Amino acid sequence: MPEEKNTVKENIGDLNKDKSGEKNTKTEKDISPKEKIAELEDKLTRSFAELENQRRRFEKEKDEAFDYGGMVFARDALNLLDNLERSKQSISNDQNLDENSKKKVMDHIEIILNDTLTIFKKNNIVPVNSINEKLDPNKHQAMMEIEDDSKEPGTIVQEIQKGFMLKERLLRPSLVGVSKKHQKMQEKEPKK
Repeated sequence: MPEEKNTVKENIGDLNKDKSGEKNTKTEKDISPKEKIAELEDKLTRSFAELENQRRRFEKEKDEAFDYGGMVFARDALNLLDNLERSKQSISNDQNLDENSKKKVMDHIEIILNDTLTIFKKNNIVPVNSINEKLDPNKHQAMMEIEDDSKEPGTIVQEIQKGFMLKERLLRPSLVGVSKKHQKMQEKEPKK
């Protein structure tokens, strides 16, 4: 039994040595109670600060999940609007339908389209304004340039696909055609 006490004492002595092998000058017994209290207060303060930061981070994530959690669904639902718009164009261009049938079908599609837009608006999904606006790369994606001397270069003159915002975030950019100045073909005269 006495040999076991010596081994325990040696192990404790090894714990008090730092990496260089020398004994630490201050052991836990050498730290005054005031220093120990100050150290514990510092640890406690840091722990409270860390918990508060984590609480704020979780609160922010929760709010963002509530506000923007349906972005994937909303982005997919935009396909409904696109298809309704395409249906309107297709029916209006169809030569085989008589005018009365066209009007009835177009009215029904228009009702569905307006209801869908109303539901989107209630959920803070709004279309991006494009026509006659300056090209904003944060909201628009230029697909082509159209020569138009009546508009300032970089002005949107055609909307290919409507873009949408969900609150302050871009859900889908508008695909647009942008004006540019008409370039005149200048023939170079041969030098004399």
